[in-house]
Amino acid sequence: MWRSAGVPVLSAEGNSARRSQDDAAWVRWTLTGLAVLVIGVLVVVPLVNIFALALSDGIATYWNNLFNDHDTFAAIKLTMIVAPTALLMNLLFGVCAAWAIAKFDFPGRTLLTSLIDLPFSVSPVVAGLIFVLIFGLQGYLGPFLRRDGYSAMPYLLSFMAVATHVLLYLGFRPINPVEHRGWWKHPWLVTVLGGALVFAATFIPQIYFEMWPKDTSLKIIFATPGLILATAFITFPFIARELIPVMEAVGVEEELAAVSLGANGWQMFWQITVPNVKWGLIYGIILCNARAMGEFGAVYVVSGHIAGLTDTMPLRIEKLFQEYNLPGSFAVASLLTMVALLTLLAKIGVNRAEAARVKTAAEGTNELRS
Repeated sequence: MWRSAGVPVLSAEGNSARRSQDDAAWVRWTLTGLAVLVIGVLVVVPLVNIFALALSDGIATYWNNLFNDHDTFAAIKLTMIVAPTALLMNLLFGVCAAWAIAKFDFPGRTLLTSLIDLPFSVSPVVAGLIFVLIFGLQGYLGPFLRRDGYSAMPYLLSFMAVATHVLLYLGFRPINPVEHRGWWKHPWLVTVLGGALVFAATFIPQIYFEMWPKDTSLKIIFATPGLILATAFITFPFIARELIPVMEAVGVEEELAAVSLGANGWQMFWQITVPNVKWGLIYGIILCNARAMGEFGAVYVVSGHIAGLTDTMPLRIEKLFQEYNLPGSFAVASLLTMVALLTLLAKIGVNRAEAARVKTAAEGTNELRS
């Protein structure tokens, strides 16, 4: 039997058939008890134990272990630099990669998708070793970086400025050919000539004012840049992998409609694409940040484990534990645990917000149909 609005109502026979398929009470209680037992042993007890051991010597000792220990406080600050920087790099890469894969068909699309998944299959220790073999003293770029590594910085920054110029031009250029007037009519001239001017405007001041030291080695391995590169490599699939299925599911109809109404690339992206994928983007950022904060294997290889200089929070926990400083080790571990709990709460909030949005949209559709 069906309501006029299209909502199904089960009959008495349907309810009876559903009850006959229910599991026995002892089965339900047994499975529930096993699930609670496993979660309690593997999750709840370790979490409680971390905070209990961290606070075992009192609040004052806990505070001193975190903020009055120079090496520990340096590890906390370094983690607050490495994780957000890697997150920003992955955000830029993830959005661009997801946009390209979900919206366009091009040669190498399948290869790019496979490469995005590569960090999931490569051991973090192997990933760290890759960077050592590239940027280490005996690596491919090691001799150059040791001899005069900063000589490449003016070129690198200038090329980044040119890439920004090209992206801004293409983003703000009207998509409708009718609106192509003035400089909008000559994309190749603007990108090539404008890129050359931007390169000169950024390159010459760096050389004239000697912004970068000469005959000075640029340290990647056993320094902060190596930690950022290793962390970014391990975590870069998270945002892209969250956005690709969302963008594919949304489709391109709304974006085509915006283009037909005269929107340029940036307007289409910020007003159509971002609102449609914002929950997937937020979810990817949450997971990426959590993974970056807790990365150990790759960072261990490229850091050199130098106390006060290249130790992140996970590395500091391991070192304190090896030194039998259990209160200090668990104090730092409690910070990472709090980050994990906040990440979990944020994830739950995002899931509930997305479920509420879907429910509201479904109710609106049903009202229109009725």
